[in-house]
Amino acid sequence: MQQLPYAPQGLRVGLLGGSFDPPHAGHLHISTWALKEFGLDQVWWLVSPGNPLKKHGPANLEKRMAACQALVQHPKIKVTDIEMRLGTRYTAETLEKLLKLYGGVRFVWLMGADNLVSFHKWDRWDQIMETVPIGVLARPEEQVMAGCSPAARRYARFRLSSRRSTALPFRQAPCWALLNGPMMNISSSDIRKRGEW
Repeated sequence: MQQLPYAPQGLRVGLLGGSFDPPHAGHLHISTWALKEFGLDQVWWLVSPGNPLKKHGPANLEKRMAACQALVQHPKIKVTDIEMRLGTRYTAETLEKLLKLYGGVRFVWLMGADNLVSFHKWDRWDQIMETVPIGVLARPEEQVMAGCSPAARRYARFRLSSRRSTALPFRQAPCWALLNGPMMNISSSDIRKRGEW
């Protein structure tokens, strides 16, 4: 297990949660994109022990952590096992504990547009939306569905325009932004299907 990352007050940190089963260039792409477009100081990968919405568990956590650390060479992207260390399983729970541990840190929850489509199925999803700003990044063929999703419709008036996206970490929740731009058509499930993991 790793130590919890150091983060002084005022640091702008993007949180990218997921099973990373396996991690790939697409994860790096959206992380570096988020750093730039949302004006973040760091992005933390929250490599989860398991995904409550998936029937089958991911590969061993140590294997996934090692693969993430081998892939990440960017000084502002930190690979963490925070959820394992905090004993949390759901995002809402993880955020509650992180906000207590890191008072004064400006967290932004990051997700791909495909996750926004099904966000309303997450445990306490509306609480997540009202706890931290959310940065949504384009995924191939998911933009229209993301913009029409139940979460997007319910919180439509809190959407920040993409040209003001660097203000996201300074906004009070609920606030969210959806970025469109260059995408990578790669997914962990496709890698697993090809037997490359």
